[in-house]
Amino acid sequence: MAIDRKRIIEAMSQIEIVGNEEGLVPAFGVFVQQLPAAFWNAFAERLTRQVSAELKEAAEYLLVNAAHECGYHTGYGIITSEEWKAVVEPMIENAPEDILHGAFAVFTAWGWAKAEVTELVPGERMVIRAYDYYESDVVTYGSSDKMSAYMIRGVSAAFMDLAYGGDYDVTGKTAMRTFQCEQTKGIECGDDYGEFVITKA
Repeated sequence: MAIDRKRIIEAMSQIEIVGNEEGLVPAFGVFVQQLPAAFWNAFAERLTRQVSAELKEAAEYLLVNAAHECGYHTGYGIITSEEWKAVVEPMIENAPEDILHGAFAVFTAWGWAKAEVTELVPGERMVIRAYDYYESDVVTYGSSDKMSAYMIRGVSAAFMDLAYGGDYDVTGKTAMRTFQCEQTKGIECGDDYGEFVITKA
């Protein structure tokens, strides 16, 4: 594999992304907010713990879906950005597999999670291992009785959509949600790392 993960992380972590007057970052063709991770963790926990048992699965789906949509459009913005073209694109020899490895290096560089691809069957299955992801925050959770990494689940499935789901669709109607992600391990539940298995939907 030609992807130099360490070099990507070093280069991308130097990029300064500045917010506008509204606190939004107009980067990579999408607007990204700058709210603290603790805000989103608390929101997700309140949402999933205060709904009735019969609505918990639906509430969790909505959180994963929000991350899936964000990951799909933001991911496309990232892999078509000038920054990507300068740093990652010259390393790509085997697309789209190298693109996936590069995308998770960027994911790590920007502090969303120390995440990497540990298994990849092109077009079929991918396994992600993540350390230090913001949803594993033990200050927020202590020890949880549920897997809570909704963001990584949604974004990981979205990255597979971008790689194997067909041409990017700005409406998200034709090439999104072709993959799904299941979290099988979680730091928030006492595991040493988070594990995420992405398969065809």
